[in-house]
Amino acid sequence: MASNKKYWKSVEELNENSSIVAKLEEKEFVSELATDEFLGDKESLEESSTSRRDFLKYVGFSTAAASLAACEGPVRKSIPYVVKPEEITPGIPNYYASTIADGYDFANVLVKTREGRPILIKPNKLANGTTNARVQASVLSLYDSLRLKGPKVNGNDVSWSDANAQIKSKLAELKAAGEKVVLLTGTLASPSTEKLIADFISANGNVEHVQYDALSESASLDAFEEVYGERALPNYDFSDAKTIVSIGADFLGDWQGGGFEKSYTAGRNVEAGKMSRHIQVESNMSLTGSNADKRIVVKPSEQIYALINLYNAVTGESLPSKATPKDGAILKAAKQLKNAGKHGVVLTGIQNKNAQLLALALNAYLESNVIDTAAVKYTRQGSDVAVDLLIAEMNAGKVGAVITFNTNPVYTLAQSEAFVQGLDKVKLSVAFASSEDETASASQYALPVPHYLEAWGDVKIQEGSYSLTQPTVNPLFDTKQFQDCLLAWSGSEESYYDYLKNFWSKEVLGGTAWNQALHDGIYTSEAKALKGKSIDALKAAKALKSSVKTGAFELTLYASTAIGNGQQANNPWLQELPDPLTRASWDNYLLISQADANEQGFSNPVRDNGAIDGQYANITVNGVVLENVPVLIQPGQAKGSLGLAVGYGKTKAMKSEMQVGVNAYTLAADFKNVQVATIENIGGAHKFACEQLQHTIAGRYEILKEVSFKDYSNTDLDPKESWNQVSKVSLKHEEVDVNAVDLWDDQDRSIGHHFNLSIDLSSCTGCGACVVACHAENNVPVVGKHEVRVGRDMHWLRIDRYYSSELDENNEERAINKNSSSDEVDTYYALEQPAENPQVSFQPVMCQHCNHAPCETVCPVAATSHGRQGQNQMAYNRCVGTRYCANNCPYRVRRFNWFKYNENSEFDFNMNDEYGKMVLNPDVTVRSRGVMEKCSFCIQSTQAVILNAKKEGRKVAPGEFNNAVACSSACTTGSLVFGDVNESDDEIIAKKEDKRAYRLLEAIGTDNNVLYQVKVRNTEEA
Repeated sequence: MASNKKYWKSVEELNENSSIVAKLEEKEFVSELATDEFLGDKESLEESSTSRRDFLKYVGFSTAAASLAACEGPVRKSIPYVVKPEEITPGIPNYYASTIADGYDFANVLVKTREGRPILIKPNKLANGTTNARVQASVLSLYDSLRLKGPKVNGNDVSWSDANAQIKSKLAELKAAGEKVVLLTGTLASPSTEKLIADFISANGNVEHVQYDALSESASLDAFEEVYGERALPNYDFSDAKTIVSIGADFLGDWQGGGFEKSYTAGRNVEAGKMSRHIQVESNMSLTGSNADKRIVVKPSEQIYALINLYNAVTGESLPSKATPKDGAILKAAKQLKNAGKHGVVLTGIQNKNAQLLALALNAYLESNVIDTAAVKYTRQGSDVAVDLLIAEMNAGKVGAVITFNTNPVYTLAQSEAFVQGLDKVKLSVAFASSEDETASASQYALPVPHYLEAWGDVKIQEGSYSLTQPTVNPLFDTKQFQDCLLAWSGSEESYYDYLKNFWSKEVLGGTAWNQALHDGIYTSEAKALKGKSIDALKAAKALKSSVKTGAFELTLYASTAIGNGQQANNPWLQELPDPLTRASWDNYLLISQADANEQGFSNPVRDNGAIDGQYANITVNGVVLENVPVLIQPGQAKGSLGLAVGYGKTKAMKSEMQVGVNAYTLAADFKNVQVATIENIGGAHKFACEQLQHTIAGRYEILKEVSFKDYSNTDLDPKESWNQVSKVSLKHEEVDVNAVDLWDDQDRSIGHHFNLSIDLSSCTGCGACVVACHAENNVPVVGKHEVRVGRDMHWLRIDRYYSSELDENNEERAINKNSSSDEVDTYYALEQPAENPQVSFQPVMCQHCNHAPCETVCPVAATSHGRQGQNQMAYNRCVGTRYCANNCPYRVRRFNWFKYNENSEFDFNMNDEYGKMVLNPDVTVRSRGVMEKCSFCIQSTQAVILNAKKEGRKVAPGEFNNAVACSSACTTGSLVFGDVNESDDEIIAKKEDKRAYRLLEAIGTDNNVLYQVKVRNTEEA
């Protein structure tokens, strides 16, 4: 049936008398034209000798001055190849299969290169690859100007030959003295590197290998190893799930390496008539929780009891536990799990071995087919016990050398000071690093390693799946691979490439050609399921219950969608990517519930331009104080709980603009991500770069539509009359569908190509990969924290986040009583209580490419016009920057170039950096100051597909356009589908004709070429 929900973006919208919300709804632009910045101050203008000229400067700026600015463009001189490389054809991209494995993110990718420069990352679909925002942005990290450009010893430059000779000599001395040498690395998941390290250990005898993850999964690894005999993580095939119960596991985020979103959405394929029931028990509002059908909000300590109570309810046992306020919901979840049987699964993110054992025991009881013990994952390998022992031995003088690779413990360890003290006591400290980060700065030798796009390697993401990493560009700096150095220190003349190739020929390929594996980027083999032993659930529950620590506030440290563990913190694309839930960028902040904020005196006042402010807090954990942490109120945060993202607060090898936030790792005592904390309100005024109220189209109806899976499956219901209603208008005194009425004579669009984009709101998880891919493909500028704050972000694609709550009769009654003097009911008032646990919906919004585009009719110079292929096109060199089109766009998707972001020292990001410019796509112009820009449906890519098909004398293949457009090709879940509606075999036709299809603000008659599919939730309780 039609939903009774009301949608809101910010808590400010719940204030019935908010003048700020009213002003933002009425105001054309949240930021006024910066006349002084362009023309000079008032005094200099008044001193001008020509008063008429002064007048024209003020009054005519929007057309005259902006016109001059729009005509300015960078001049580039092209230098032809003297001898053209055989594999490079100017203007034609090359693609290479590769794999990212940086210790945190693991993914099979395709790398697009132009004239030898990697410029875009795509998922390798042949290898079932997926990408997230960080993987997409990793191509920009290749061109980081602050990368370590050559080896250093004690801060001074040194040649590689000298560095290797010195290190080799010192290693020999330590071997002769019998002193321990420790290789401390991040998770490698590289079979050839692990074999090389094993050879190095075997040859020397005094070497030990320790793996360390900044965000630990040691508890999960320990539990799985105890039950199944292998140090690995279980895999999950959510496509086979009917009921999913997750307790604190953000599996649509970065939990255990991520990569589950594809199978998750496959199990929620409403067209195929199946939709799993997802129940999330959590404290922070996570990406996974925001996508759940049912979200149960409890404190972190109560998550432990919820897990034990769930076990008892499913199995009928009586393990020692404690009641929680949400036990009724837990019992319903247990009933649904039992009904699902082998199609049910339980996951937990609680970092406790006994909690992980109980989850494994539950899945064993259910005989779950969802948990996969054959294709186990190797994306986390760290051992907390081994790292603790290493620090103790370093400080006790029992370690002679520490060699770090793919890890930055001086930054990420809570006991960082102890590690640094130990590092000072060893005779040899070597840091292999991409930049002179905190650990490299504290080590004797800082040795630069190549970016993965410059390197050879292999990865075993999961059992039975082997991936290759290959260089797509010559090294930009004087770097060497860690593996090459190990070989050199062993006295071998063999290169790592030869070692890798020989290893694969002997151990992996089994007769398959090396070149074929390199071309595909992957080689697969059979994986056999591991057999587990029985679990003593009673023992685990007793130990788990005794480990519970409670306090007035319980802090959860988490990885943000953009920054992750922080190793790409110097990447401006990621810093500017808004958090999917808070919509804030360029910051980390303490998340707190509204109830706790009221008690502690915190608030987030909203300025009249939509900018959000806040106060600061000091956080104390185990005597460690983290000062000046900005506080942000998060709807859906459990009362008594706090959240804080790690990965921020870096200062080494960081541009000044990106030295933002606080280092939350300092609070992760004993590697635990949950801590008992106290907070102190110290006041102050923090300025958030938050987009909660900017570009808003809230307040208009039929923006986002939802339906329950039950109603969707009910064939007796007419969607056009119930849950997907079409707006009506009056024509000749009769009510007709809005699509039957047209103010313009329609054009014949049946000839040639005509593009549509479909966005399925049911499968969009809000991950942001499409936003970063759009940035990369279309040379979208980064503008920095201040510009984002005042509403001048340049994202061509944004993902709107809406909170919603269903109004019941009592809520309606309260609203009516409160507004008894008015006939109009303030429905937002009734949402104040449901805001404690709202539902969340994500909606990607870009230019809707309207066939009846309001922007086109108001442009005085015809800079924006419509193409035959359905694209709303922009002629940048014609635009004079009047911004009339932005005013007339109902979707708030057009962006104005306030400044010349490229080659401007005020915007020291990628476009004015000699290295960063190498990532720019030569097929897309870099826009000059004073013009409008917006989504183009990647017109350069669609035209390339058409021209390529013409050259080959064939039709465009089905799905070829979908793989060409940045957003749809980056979408792991298949939520975004791009295609040609004039091609009978194209998937987009079925999407357009689907009963869930609707257009955004269809009532205004813009006839959009972007379609949305109604969001479906599985709301059936037990």
